[in-house]
Amino acid sequence: MKKDTKIAHSGRNKKWTGQAVNPPVYHTSTIIHETVDDLKYALKNFKNKIMYYGRRGTPTHFAFRDAMAELEGGHDCLIYPSGLAAINAALMSFLSSGDHLLMVDTAYGPTRVLCNTVLKRMGIETTYYDPLIGGGIESLIRENTKVIFCESPGSVTMEIQDIPAISKVAHSKNIIVMLDNTYGNLVNYSPYEHGVDISIQAATKYIVGHSDAMLGTITASEKYWSHLYDNSFFMGYTAAPDDINLALRGIRTINARIKQHEASALKIAHWLKSRNEVELVLHPALSDCPGHEIWKRDFKGSNGLFSFTLKQGNDAAIEAFLDNLNLFKMGYSWGGFESLVMSLYNLKKERVGNNWDNYGPLIRLHVGLEDADDLIEDLDQAFRHFNNAL
Repeated sequence: MKKDTKIAHSGRNKKWTGQAVNPPVYHTSTIIHETVDDLKYALKNFKNKIMYYGRRGTPTHFAFRDAMAELEGGHDCLIYPSGLAAINAALMSFLSSGDHLLMVDTAYGPTRVLCNTVLKRMGIETTYYDPLIGGGIESLIRENTKVIFCESPGSVTMEIQDIPAISKVAHSKNIIVMLDNTYGNLVNYSPYEHGVDISIQAATKYIVGHSDAMLGTITASEKYWSHLYDNSFFMGYTAAPDDINLALRGIRTINARIKQHEASALKIAHWLKSRNEVELVLHPALSDCPGHEIWKRDFKGSNGLFSFTLKQGNDAAIEAFLDNLNLFKMGYSWGGFESLVMSLYNLKKERVGNNWDNYGPLIRLHVGLEDADDLIEDLDQAFRHFNNAL
């Protein structure tokens, strides 16, 4: 089946939906077992999507898990209350005191904080690596390296990683490759075709798509599935059925939404390249984005997220730009229907690899589902305020 057809039909097993188009939303903590044999059967088979206890899952959960595994790949999927919870569960399931973690330098900010606080306190050492290192990552591997964590593109500066090259090195040394695949979502990147063992998403973003629920997912290869399942259960992770229902709804339209995000973002990115204020547009589909050739090789498309740097700027000018945007709102997220903007001043503080000392302030945009011409007009008038404040 083609992608749109799979998206429309994934996770819709009659076992979960009955005669309805969508699975019912099960609100329950307790599952009743009529006989001792029923209880024993559930205890023996709960990993196989048999209801045992509410935290282990209901048909609402099972339908979403099926859909995620069908569309992203992997053996099965687990669900978490947020994307960061999923990242934490993945790392904590496979790392122990004395282990070494290789973490991409351009990871999502809270992932970095997690490494520098919780993991450090537990005796897990983290080394940050250049996102463009590719197979050269072998030089950073130690005897106690257990996990290589990737995020492609980078959360802010949009570097594309050579995941197949990294995976080849990792697997030769029995190291687990994890990927934050939130940018790749269910449409643009197939992690298990490129050597990933564990794929993580903040389903809050493009999967839910409407900024009205928080959710995280992990799909895993069969080799690591059972261990991940057990540890996630021991740590108490679960997710609310209403949020899962919203994610199932979001899946049905994700391909159409991604195409619109992509088209509008590309139009705006090309417009920004013509602006005198802009030094560099960091969009994976543009040839001057770091790792663009890898993006062309491995990705099926882009979406609404990209960044650009300014030739100059001070606090007053940046604030004037941000304060006078009407359609782009400031907010720490992306992937919803609405357009968002954020600014970063000091990229050079914690970066390896690319020398961001040479660039001016960075603005990250998430281009939503508004008309692209209206968004360009909004940016244009904000640039007038920016220039007046310089």
